[in-house]
Amino acid sequence: MLCARAADPAAINAVFRAKQRPTAKPLLLLLDSPVTAEALFVLSGDARLLADGLWPGDLALRLPWRPSTETVTAVGSPALVGCPDGILGRLVTLAGEPLAAAVCSISTPAAGEKDHPALTAGQVAAFERTTGARIAAVVDGGICPQGRHMTIIDCPAGAAARLQREGTVHARAVEAALAPPGGPHVG
Repeated sequence: MLCARAADPAAINAVFRAKQRPTAKPLLLLLDSPVTAEALFVLSGDARLLADGLWPGDLALRLPWRPSTETVTAVGSPALVGCPDGILGRLVTLAGEPLAAAVCSISTPAAGEKDHPALTAGQVAAFERTTGARIAAVVDGGICPQGRHMTIIDCPAGAAARLQREGTVHARAVEAALAPPGGPHVG
């Protein structure tokens, strides 16, 4: 992932430039915890169930900003919000603030058929050489097993959650997280 401090417009612009991404195509906002999400966004009942059951992890929720919150234009409104685990989760915690992020690849519509998300540190280095992105640091967490890992769920206020894209988090896991307590169990 290419990450930038969400509060740093110059760093965010560098991500858009490196990816050749239109600014109308928002970035993902990475948070350190569901508590931070609750402070910044309106979480429907479904959003709370998903956050409680599947965060931290590879789940991104599309959430409306709280009216009293200053929005981050680069992540859009509603915003796509994740609370990652593993090395990326530790990076967000170390940063001590939200990060705007996107996979390390040329973005559509500029992408060619050979432009895929970087899955290794070597591929990140090749991306950096090709684009002149001037990436400040690369954290090598090993091989990323998937290029499109985030499962995306739209969680509008006052409406049921809706699966937009399945990634690492299986649709059945989403269903299970949304199921009422005491629902059917497989034994």
